[in-house]
Amino acid sequence: MFNPRRWRHFDFWLLGGVAVLVVFGIAMIRSAIAGNETLAGLPARQAQNAFVGLGVVLVAAVVDYHFWRALTRPMYIGLLAVLLILEIEGSATFGAARWLDLGFTQVQPSELAKVLLILILADDISRNEERIRTWGGVLRSLVLAAVPAFVIFRQPDLSTAILTMVLWAAIIFAAGIRPKHMATLAGSALLVPIVAFPFLEFYQKQRLVLFLAPEADPGARYNVDQALISIGSGGWFGQGYAHGSQVQLRFLKVRHTDFIFSALAAEFGWVGAFAVLLLLAFVIYRCLRAARMARDTFGALIGYGVATLIFYQAAFNIGMNLNLLPVAGLPLPFISYGGSSLWSALLGVGLVESVVIHRQELEF
Repeated sequence: MFNPRRWRHFDFWLLGGVAVLVVFGIAMIRSAIAGNETLAGLPARQAQNAFVGLGVVLVAAVVDYHFWRALTRPMYIGLLAVLLILEIEGSATFGAARWLDLGFTQVQPSELAKVLLILILADDISRNEERIRTWGGVLRSLVLAAVPAFVIFRQPDLSTAILTMVLWAAIIFAAGIRPKHMATLAGSALLVPIVAFPFLEFYQKQRLVLFLAPEADPGARYNVDQALISIGSGGWFGQGYAHGSQVQLRFLKVRHTDFIFSALAAEFGWVGAFAVLLLLAFVIYRCLRAARMARDTFGALIGYGVATLIFYQAAFNIGMNLNLLPVAGLPLPFISYGGSSLWSALLGVGLVESVVIHRQELEF
């Protein structure tokens, strides 16, 4: 049972950092829509998503994270079932069937899959701690992660499929995989792009080709070029809130989702962008702190998994805004518009809070 006295262990610093990012994200979405009447309702909708997300954080924190251990197998089966249904019934957006229409709203199951896989992998590996140092244990966990990753890849959603495998790699590393096993897996991973490339959709191949050879089709790089112009136009201190020229004149596309970092850099400059990076780093640090404080491997792996999730998504999103990485549909955590992505990130934060407030030794 939950003991109310454990609330004194609640990490208010973590929740505070996340809250600042979410509120700033809502403000940036309001600026980024730049008076577009079609998108006028997005800031209010994101505020509603944030309110629901706060409830998700508190409920996930109250429930002892050990409770989920008994449900990881049904979770895994249910997750695969939903992803397979999505392949049949999912509504297509920008060429990818990733959304389920529930009538009153649309949800993106692959976003929830990220956090559920952290729970599933953390449970399986913590139950077989010694086996993770053997090839049998490593391959068992690999299959566990690779099956949903393959289904997500077929949606097609390459970026989330890659993220799924990154989460797996981070968790087995934290669990103590042998260096020789990790080196072998890292070497094998270099072959994956070569094998997978023929199976990519045309637009995915085009993104990779344009990243490696931008001169092949300069016109197709419009979004990336506008992102770089937006970031450069911000200078040190930015052009001011709701005054970014590339944003307000709508030259920058998908500026409230994929390229919101470019929008905030234009309006708040490098100083503002760096402040956002510091806040994200602070949130990641608090997740890693929770992992170190955890009294068992299951809790520690949850903390490491959520920290990896936030770090990878933030790094990749910012990297593609700076043209350091190919364009992919990974949101900037807590800031980009999207209910599914926000709820997923807040669920992860709630699980980390549960690890913190239930960190006393288990009683039997």
